[in-house]
This record gives sequence, C-alpha cells and structure tokens, in this order.
Amino acid sequence: MTSLVASKEVQTLLDRASGIGEAGGNARLKAIMRDLLESTMSLLLDRASGIGEAGGNARLKAIMRDLLESTMSLIEKHDISESEFWQAINYLQNGAPEFNLIVPGVGVEHFLDLHMDAKDAAAGLSGGTPRTIEGPLYVAGAPLVESGANLTDDADEGEVLTMSGAVRGPDGEAVPNAILHVWHANSKGFYSHFDPTGEQATFNNRRRLKLGADGRYAFSSIMPRGYSVPPGGATDVLMKALGRHGNRPAHVHFFIEAPGYRTLTTQINFGDDPFARDDFAFGTREGLLPTPDRSRGDAHITFDFALVRARSNADAGFSTRSRASA
Repeated sequence: MTSLVASKEVQTLLDRASGIGEAGGNARLKAIMRDLLESTMSLLLDRASGIGEAGGNARLKAIMRDLLESTMSLIEKHDISESEFWQAINYLQNGAPEFNLIVPGVGVEHFLDLHMDAKDAAAGLSGGTPRTIEGPLYVAGAPLVESGANLTDDADEGEVLTMSGAVRGPDGEAVPNAILHVWHANSKGFYSHFDPTGEQATFNNRRRLKLGADGRYAFSSIMPRGYSVPPGGATDVLMKALGRHGNRPAHVHFFIEAPGYRTLTTQINFGDDPFARDDFAFGTREGLLPTPDRSRGDAHITFDFALVRARSNADAGFSTRSRASA
C-alpha cells in the first residue's frame, strides 16, 4: 500500500465511496468494492508512471510515481477544485520563463544546498566555505584575466568596490592555479546580458580570474546594488500571493575551480544591506555576510575561500543546469 493510499484522507474516501459506514446495502459487496477501489488507485499510479513497462528509465519512473502520489495527496488534503488545479497549471505554463527565479524564491534551490550539506555530513565531510545558490544569471565565456583586474567595462558612477583574499585547501594550504569566476549586478541592480535597458557591455562585471601558486586573488569593480524580481512577472505574482517580497540584497557570485578540489558555488551578501538576512532567494548563509570596510574611502572586502578536496571527477565539475552564454 502506498503512503497516499494509507493516508487518513484517502482511507476515508475509500470508505465513503464503498458505502462503509452507511446503514443499508450489502456488507460483503462493500468490502469487495473497497478493496477494488484501493487496488485501482495503486494500479493507476503504477500505470501512469510506467512501472511494469519494459522500457524507460527506472529512476525516473520511481520519481514520477512519488510525484504523482504527492500531487494526488495535496489535492485530497486541501480539497483542490478542478478550477484551482487548472489555474495552477496555467500559472506554471505562463511562468516558465521565470522558473530560474521561482525555484530559488520558493526555497528549493536552497534546499538542494542543505541536501548536499547533509550528504557531506553523513559521509564525514566538513569544512570549506559554505555553498549557496548559483542563481540564474551566470554567463559562460567571460574573459579569462590575471588576478588584480578591473571587472567593470562600462562607465558607472557607483561606489568603487575592491575585494581580495586567498583560496586555501582544507589544511590551510594555498590552492594553486585556481580559476575564480566572478559576476554581479551594476549600481542599478542590473546584470549584463540580462539588462532590460540593453546598455551594458556583454561581460560588464564578469570575469574569470587566473590565480597563481599562492592562491591569492584581487579585483576591483563597481559596488552592485540589490534588486527585486521583475514587477508583474510570474515570480512577483507568486511572492505577492504568499505575502512575501521579492528583493535580493547586494551580492557577488563566485565559482571556484582548481585541480584536485571540489568546485565551489557560492556568493557573498553584503552584511550592511537591509535585505542581507531577508533574501527572498534564501541565498544568505552564515559565514557569507562580510560588511564592506569604508575606513579608507572606497568599499573594500577581504574574504578568504576554503575548498575541500574532490572525491570524484563529478566533484571537480559544474552541475549540468542550463546556463547562458555569449
């Protein structure tokens, strides 16, 4: 018996549908009808997910069966009407272009990080800079430059940001020959390649920095501004329906790849931003909230990254999510 069929809601449905609890009728027929209905629901889930068919992907079948079971359970638990169900389908169809924003906005991308953290803990792995969400705005092919470069191509009257530090391994050793990918918004909160004004150069505020044997890095750019989801878009509609905002704090994204180490996906949120601990995308994590130092004028952040050693080729690579390129 599936967990859905075993649930109180479905058991009540089966009792009611087969007449159990009603005074009249044939008791034997009621019992037979109930068993038949219960068996039919299990068969429906098996058939819909392809279980029992020779072809197809066995892992996908198991996942699909659980997905269907969970969907049916939600319909029963919340008494979702036919109109509500198709309204949700229409929302998903129309909102498809913003799925990369909706997924972090409802916490699923953060949950993937928590799931990977739990797997690390179960395997006895610890340490390293916390991973956090990638987000949807990476663009492959940014210029590969020496550490110390300026990331900003366009004229921007915003505050200058400088950042420096080191990339180290689990024993504090310098990580040689690392590549540090950096990308962030401009002072208006827009990312190059995705800027609705079309005013930014293709790789403005985007670079890949080549680090040396000492693992140290430095770069300068313009202080990014936080932003909100597109007004009136699918993510905005959902956030408002949930009574939530769609704001992200000012932040900088990073990938760090190095031979023999696990590729790190992370970002820093600026600790003095009003949304630093109220990020709609759940990107905030302890250890990733530096506050810029302005004691010498321009904003500066010193931040060291710690990598863990790769256990497999998969550890040393990137996830296969779809990414933009230019």
